[in-house]
Amino acid sequence: MRLPNAPSRASDRVKMSDTAPKPLSGIRILDLTNVLAGPFACHQLVHLGAEVIKIEVPGRGDLARQLGQDESLSEQNMGVSFLAPNPGKASVTLNLKAPEGKDIFKRLVETADVVVENFRPGVMDRLGLGPSVLRAINTRLIYCAISGFGQDDPLRDRPAYDQIMQGISGAMAITGTPESGALRAGWPVADTVGGLTAAMAISAALNAPDRGCVIDISMRDALMATMGWAVSNYLVAGVEAVPAGNENLTSAPSAAYACADGPLNIAANKQEQWEALARHLGLEALVNDPHFVTRAARKANRVALNAAIEDVLRTRPAAAWEDELNAIGVPAGRILSLPDALEQARAAGQIASYTLESGRDAEVFRTGVRMDGAPLVVESGPPELGADTARVLAEIGLSPEEIAEMRQKGVL
Repeated sequence: MRLPNAPSRASDRVKMSDTAPKPLSGIRILDLTNVLAGPFACHQLVHLGAEVIKIEVPGRGDLARQLGQDESLSEQNMGVSFLAPNPGKASVTLNLKAPEGKDIFKRLVETADVVVENFRPGVMDRLGLGPSVLRAINTRLIYCAISGFGQDDPLRDRPAYDQIMQGISGAMAITGTPESGALRAGWPVADTVGGLTAAMAISAALNAPDRGCVIDISMRDALMATMGWAVSNYLVAGVEAVPAGNENLTSAPSAAYACADGPLNIAANKQEQWEALARHLGLEALVNDPHFVTRAARKANRVALNAAIEDVLRTRPAAAWEDELNAIGVPAGRILSLPDALEQARAAGQIASYTLESGRDAEVFRTGVRMDGAPLVVESGPPELGADTARVLAEIGLSPEEIAEMRQKGVL
């Protein structure tokens, strides 16, 4: 992997990497994960400065290397789905089913601070590499297991696919409209939320005075934890959430509205915002109308209120309304296409560009985090399969002859 292309703007030259260690500098993480939840967790951690060594199956590696909507990259074992969450990592191929592979992994564990895996519960124990074994080797080791339902849940043996998690968590049941029925989010939200939850827990565990623990992340539970209001409204108030499309059921007017050329989100959640909106749209009469005078009244009469607002908004383009409403303190924003949204992210320095060994250029999103005024970056792109095997194993004392022998045996 070559170094990334030069940043396109001065602010991309990150101050932290130039003047001070990143928060997790000096931390070594062994990443045994595949596809998304685990790789996304380690994606956060490598950008925060950790050394992440991705342990992959010889010959094929992470399944995500064959996934994504670019067949030529998938054929090169560098699928788009792999590129996105794996920049900055090292890749070591190691057969954990072979006795020699287990021994090498244990030697790596002696040098590590964290092990992250997202196998089905019980797989690492059956390999003889479960948390009790590894933490006996390294008592300060943080062992993080990410799975669909957790290590001890009655559903622990079920596969952890994002689609299943979205449905079984209740998230799909409250997404969509009454007419559409349940809808999944348009991206793997359970995987990414599970990964973020794992990264947060690992970062906290690294700060413990007496380091060393086992972290159990359930993707289902992590996703449900983000559904705070929907969950608490039922647990506390006994009100079950229902699919409401683009409406915010806690306030009105707060929804997506049709303009002359496309939709516009408006979130006039405060009384003063509603009144400013009404005046700007020439709907002053509604401010004192008993049907709309309070938040509760507006919620009860949201259909009529939205119709009145939309009649005005349809007369002009969404961008014009967006600028004007934000200028008077009314939160508003167009519903952008993903390409348009990415242009905003590019301007914020959140798009990284790499040149793969094949010569193909590839762009990926960073983490969304800025520290000291600049986005977090990593120096290298997503690794070719096994690119760092010889270097990393030499560091733990294997000779070139031993490495060659292990390759011949299929251990590496």
